[in-house]
Amino acid sequence: MRVVIAPDSFKGTVMAAAAAQAIATGWRRARPDDDLVLAPMADGGEGTLDAFETLTGAIRVPVAVVDALGGPRVASWVRLPDGTGVVELAECCGLLTIEHLAPRQAHTVGFGLAIRAALEAGVERLLLGIGGSASTDGGAGLLSALGVELLDAGGALVERPGNVELPDIVALGGSPLRPPTGGATILCDVTNPLLGTDGAAAVFGPQKGGASLVDELDANLASWARLLGADVDAPGSGAAGGVGYALQWWGAETASGARRVAEAIGLDRAIDGCDLVVTGEGSFDAQSGSGKAVSVVRDLAGDHRVAVIAGRIEADTSALAAARSLSELHGGRALEETEVVLAKAARTLAEGWRD
Repeated sequence: MRVVIAPDSFKGTVMAAAAAQAIATGWRRARPDDDLVLAPMADGGEGTLDAFETLTGAIRVPVAVVDALGGPRVASWVRLPDGTGVVELAECCGLLTIEHLAPRQAHTVGFGLAIRAALEAGVERLLLGIGGSASTDGGAGLLSALGVELLDAGGALVERPGNVELPDIVALGGSPLRPPTGGATILCDVTNPLLGTDGAAAVFGPQKGGASLVDELDANLASWARLLGADVDAPGSGAAGGVGYALQWWGAETASGARRVAEAIGLDRAIDGCDLVVTGEGSFDAQSGSGKAVSVVRDLAGDHRVAVIAGRIEADTSALAAARSLSELHGGRALEETEVVLAKAARTLAEGWRD
């Protein structure tokens, strides 16, 4: 058999490339003669750089940034042979870069510093993955790193702004860097607006430690939006705590992150003629069908058989060829030893497979 292995990352436990390798290891233990094609996926969040780095000629470039609370951090961006630069927010200042959540103070300056480095290196276009954010700063931090002066009522600079500082910003100045000639594209699977019950604070604030602060976070974003004046209802403007809004104001367009990654790595060509596609993610649930990597893999698979391996499964699997839940198979070890458990799950899947 020819099997394409195209998982997303298992959030907070294992990246997509390592997940694909673990699945392949387990599969080979049961069926060593099968032809396995590894195609780790991403949707703009953690693992996006890893997916693009698999392309021939891609170069990973280190860059000094700051994490979501301003601590020094070495991150990276990826230069593609066609002149495209790929920058991932999660790599720079995402949830996994800080030990303690700080919904009022967390910011995106680090992401802006990485974007700036790519621009100054002369990239012709940008792909910007914005999943995995730790902040609700409306993208003010990243804009400040790109040269937008954020000024308070006294004309002083507001540096490294988190959500709590947004009402203090009453004017903009400076000569900011602009998108490259080939444009900038936001890789995102979120269509939420900036404000309101479906907005950045209400929907994503709780996972960043802001469950009791939603009204405050939302009001501060509204103050920021009145200054920028961009469309708060534009799809994706609420992504990454309002980073989508700031980047749209900056001139970037928004696209499906998972689809752009799939196009870049040639997933459709890999799937053509295969016997089975194995995909997976941390939680296969109701949200999995709304533009996430697993749903894009399933769409591209078409009539090919698809199996899913996930940390937990909370959605209908009747249309799948097979499904394996790590939590059901191995309980608490699914989080502690994800790669080991993934390999065992893949082995059980392969052992029960009939060509």
